[in-house]
Amino acid sequence: MEKKLRTKDKIVQASIELFNAQGERQVTTNHIAAHLGISPGNLYYHFRNKEDILRHIFKEYTRLLESRIQPPGDSTEALDALANYLDVVFELMWRFHFFYANLPDILARDPALHKEYQAVQEQVLARVVRVLNALRQAGVVEMPEQEISEFAHTIKLVVTFWISYLKTQAPEQTIDQASVYQGVLKVLLLFKPYASPAAMPRILQLQQHYQRLAGLPTSMSV
Repeated sequence: MEKKLRTKDKIVQASIELFNAQGERQVTTNHIAAHLGISPGNLYYHFRNKEDILRHIFKEYTRLLESRIQPPGDSTEALDALANYLDVVFELMWRFHFFYANLPDILARDPALHKEYQAVQEQVLARVVRVLNALRQAGVVEMPEQEISEFAHTIKLVVTFWISYLKTQAPEQTIDQASVYQGVLKVLLLFKPYASPAAMPRILQLQQHYQRLAGLPTSMSV
């Protein structure tokens, strides 16, 4: 039983690696089996087809997302909660960037996965709203309460389609970790018009942090 579990995990990890490197549409189950040095029959013993592998990958993504995005607590500084959200979401975006690069097509081919994705995204949206409310209550952002939900949707929109945007701008360019972190800077830019004067220095510190991760010159401009 232990051997079967190890093989199954290896198939999932190899699939993620190949999907990220070559694009999900370009990789077949035969490619995955050959990459691992196993027979296609051995792979099909664990997974019915490629869609089955994709569902397992999404479950792993969801598990990591739910375990690592922590809602702000009473003792948590509000901006720390924001930084945690950005770090986790964009790290997972990098780890599973094939999924974001081809999201509409992957979901269109599998209605069950699409339904599961929508349910997970509703939970993510609720957590973003909690982070924004904490920022507002802590005086970090000055934003009308009725705009919180729409602002959360805007953040989620940038996060969800940042990889797709990069691919449409430069289809032949490889997605690297630095380009993913440029998306974090776009999200931070959304916050700056709402940032309170007291919070602006910390916002700028976060901006510098992500500029370094994105391989860009640091700036203290407001």
